[in-house]
Amino acid sequence: MADMLDLAKKVGEALKAKKLLLSVAESCTGGGVSCALTEIAGSSEWFDCGFVPYSNSAKSEMLNIPAALIAQHGAVSEEIAAAMAEGALANSEAHVSLSTTGIAGPGGAVPGKPVGTVCFGWRVGGVTRTERKVFSGDRHAVREQTVAHALTKLLRYVDEI
Repeated sequence: MADMLDLAKKVGEALKAKKLLLSVAESCTGGGVSCALTEIAGSSEWFDCGFVPYSNSAKSEMLNIPAALIAQHGAVSEEIAAAMAEGALANSEAHVSLSTTGIAGPGGAVPGKPVGTVCFGWRVGGVTRTERKVFSGDRHAVREQTVAHALTKLLRYVDEI
């Protein structure tokens, strides 16, 4: 937990230094990224908001993701992670965003997407980036690794601009 707080603090410092606000859209992490970030005192200076659209209909309603896109690619896909990051930005006052969507388990696996599959999206500096990872461990471990990875990559991308 101390490592996660240190990472969240570094993310906050990087965002604050560049006068950037962050929004997040989290499905499989259920607000874990937002929780880690808001553990940091003063986070309101650089954290705008978090969306937790767990269902497909919530993704469509909250983040303006077309249901047809979800049907075409599946909720756990890089395409939907990108759309979630873009939707979080479009529906907030933020300058940068990140998203998570995945299968934390223990059930939910489908062919080609085992338990532990997580897709990420980051919208930083006008560019949307995505990534697909497969984490190991139980539900808690998958979600914890997802939060850490999302924040680590966000920190790298913010440092690049």
